[in-house]
Amino acid sequence: MAIHNTVLQSNHLRKHWQMRVRTWFNQPARKIRRRETRVAKAAAIFPRPLKTLKPVVHAPTQRYNMKVRNGRGFTLEELKAADITPAFAKTIGIAVDFRRKNKSQQSLSLNVQRLKDYKSKLVLFPRNFKAPKKGEATKEEFEKSVQNLDVLPFQKGIQISESKPRKVTEEEKKFNAYSTLRFAAAKVKNSGIRKKAADKKAAAASGDK
Repeated sequence: MAIHNTVLQSNHLRKHWQMRVRTWFNQPARKIRRRETRVAKAAAIFPRPLKTLKPVVHAPTQRYNMKVRNGRGFTLEELKAADITPAFAKTIGIAVDFRRKNKSQQSLSLNVQRLKDYKSKLVLFPRNFKAPKKGEATKEEFEKSVQNLDVLPFQKGIQISESKPRKVTEEEKKFNAYSTLRFAAAKVKNSGIRKKAADKKAAAASGDK
């Protein structure tokens, strides 16, 4: 309904929209072209894997955080726990993400184990087969090698735990998650101030002596 004594709007639908309709009749051909490109890439980089190793991460926001999917790359903490440097990880097909942070021990342990499994199955090819370095494959192992199109696949989607129902313990009843989180946050926030106060007190005590 119009408000006040203003001019009524007039829609000018005079654009030639029929000439601006977008169509995708090239979809089937594009599908074939993408497939042929993948095959050509796999042949060009043989026997390296077609894809890089990605971590298992939970999707963001409360609505989707029960879903697991491939992440952008492994964190520096995960690589350090698996005894792999970020520079070396890039050379052996491991994706690295310098921004992601580990929020739980479970995700850290899961991805560290994933890296260790990858390392145990990894076959490093030497630049010079006559003088292979420590940990590198021989010429016989190179000839027997098979290319993996997908690296350590896992079941994506919603992960449902199979835990059976049980009674709530007395310890769980007394536990207050909100207070625990608030105390932990305050401890981290005030750690610098408390350390400074403790150092000042210790310095004053040593000065009195």
